[in-house]
Parts: sequence; C-alpha cells; structure tokens
Amino acid sequence: MIGKWIDCRVRPGAREAFAAGQRRWSAISDRPGLVGQTGGWAPGADRALLLALWSDEPAYTRFMRERHDRAAAHADQRSSCTGIEVATGPVVLTMPGAAPSLPAALARATVLRAADCRLHPGRTDHFLDVQRELWAPGMAAADGMLGGTVTRLTPERHLVTTLWTTPAAHHAYTTHHLPALLARAGVPTDVHTLTGHLLPLEPSWHIGADA
Repeated sequence: MIGKWIDCRVRPGAREAFAAGQRRWSAISDRPGLVGQTGGWAPGADRALLLALWSDEPAYTRFMRERHDRAAAHADQRSSCTGIEVATGPVVLTMPGAAPSLPAALARATVLRAADCRLHPGRTDHFLDVQRELWAPGMAAADGMLGGTVTRLTPERHLVTTLWTTPAAHHAYTTHHLPALLARAGVPTDVHTLTGHLLPLEPSWHIGADA
C-alpha cells in the first residue's frame, strides 16, 4: 500500500474556493487501486491536510500518469494556495481497529490523528517494533479507534495516522490509554521531532473507491 500526505497552505480568504476545488477530486473515485482519501482543516490555520491511500505502487503510478494532472486542472486549486507539500511512501504497518477495513475506517471517521515523526539515525527498526507491539494493540483497545497506518515517507520520517469515530472517543483514549502507553514507549529514544495534528474531517472531502 502507498500513503500520500498532502499539506496545503491556503491563502487568507480562499477557504471556500479551496474547499470547492477539493470536492471536485471526487472524480478520481473510479481509479483502480484507490483505497480512499480524506482530509480537513488544521485547527486555527489556513491549512488543509489530506491523507490518501493506494493499494500498491503500480496503481498509484498509473493514476499519476493517466489522471492526476487532469483532475488537478479540474479542481483548480492552485490560485487558492500559497504552497503545497506532498510526501509519499510505502505503508509499512496497518493497525487494526473497530472498522472491518481501511476503506470502511476512512468512510466512518470524523477525526484523523496524525503524528509526523522524524527519527534519530539508526532507530527505524526499533520505532517500528514499538509501533507494532505496543501502539497498535494499545490503540486498538480504545473504543472508537477505527484503524490506522504507518507510512515511511523517508528512511527517517514516518507518518502515523489513526482514524476515530468522534473527537470524544479520541479524548477518552488520551485520558485513559495514552499515559500508560507513553510511559512504556520511550518515544524520545526513537523520535527526534514529532509534529502532531488532530484533524476534524470534512465529510465532503472523503473519496471512496467507486463512491
């Protein structure tokens, strides 16, 4: 699976124009290999964040070659942005949750938690072991966690994303589960810098396969 993280800096006053363009991306729902896409506004900023998942690299490469530029022209968002940063990479871990599949998790979620982790040199294997053995089962035990992914954006940059039913469910997790997990994880040993986002999702930005 391929993960894609899209960070759009939107011009002041251009939110509506950007959002209208984002809804036009629904035209790609027929693309073979699309697992789904979701996103929303970063709280307190003119900044839109989007997560897209593709079944494999050939499907994503085919989309980029055959449809992306036409879809981007149709969305017509360039004038509403001051900058767009895109990072892609393989999904190296999928995390189970209450949803039966990642497409179902993307469709049901109202909140996305993203942790953009820059790792210390040589700590990647240990970081992934901790994600697999501690964080994945620990978050799966929380009510309202629908599923998640860990995407390797560069050898020392990993994006951890989890999908939640409601903000209240995520808050309950941070209150009742997170402190004990943090105490065991030893995050500073692996992670040099962590940038976190708790993103309310825009329902009209969701793109499901064959939606």
